[in-house]
Amino acid sequence: MNGDVETGLAATQAALAAHLRDPARPAPAGMAERGLAVYRELVYNNLEGLLRAGFPVLHRVLPPERWASLVRDFLREHASRSPYFLAVGEEFLAYLAVRPPAPWEPAWLSELAHYEWVELALDIREGEAPAPPPTGLDPLDAVPALSPLAWVLRYRWPVHRIGPGHQPTAPPGEPCCLLVYRDREERVRFMELTPATARLLETVQEIPGRPGGRLLDDLAAELSLAPAVLREHGRGQLAEFAALGVLALARDGGDGDVVPSRPPA
Repeated sequence: MNGDVETGLAATQAALAAHLRDPARPAPAGMAERGLAVYRELVYNNLEGLLRAGFPVLHRVLPPERWASLVRDFLREHASRSPYFLAVGEEFLAYLAVRPPAPWEPAWLSELAHYEWVELALDIREGEAPAPPPTGLDPLDAVPALSPLAWVLRYRWPVHRIGPGHQPTAPPGEPCCLLVYRDREERVRFMELTPATARLLETVQEIPGRPGGRLLDDLAAELSLAPAVLREHGRGQLAEFAALGVLALARDGGDGDVVPSRPPA
């Protein structure tokens, strides 16, 4: 008897959840329409408010009816894997990545959404920015390491410039390269990069343990640039990124050992 009751309750709850996500689906029998309308509005408004807070530019650039359609489609079509409010943005990105684009939507919609999500993702990410480098350490002799709170991003569209007054219809000739990082004061910062500077930071991440001078020489060969010119320019960039907390600079022990810039706890 109890098993039948539990089965019936589970079926009712599943039917109610399906109806609240998609009002075109039938509600459980016996439920008053007035109460159902209240629940439908609460579910939609709560989700819409979370998405509006997490993607404010996307909300502003889309016409109200398009924004509402996007939210309702997400509510109806996407089965979220996480119950946490902070994960709603990531679930929204997962939904955008797999669904076929609507005929009306701009080509940069998914990239803009990703760019907006990055700020929250870095804000709540565990970890801290690297300590300042030792005084007098030459970045060419030091081993750089990218902060776990620094992300190098490449987009087809200039997502950092998109807004109500600027909505491009064609991508520029070069990719948009951005650095997003959390600094030592726990603030999330954004910086536009040249493709060469973005490649420098990517190389730091791809080839760990290599001194800055060797990294720059390898990069000069990759980009067909004069090594001496890139070394001088790159020295300043490595020093700047270390000062900002984007890079850690450690002394190279000379035999493969790296002396950390931060004393062990």
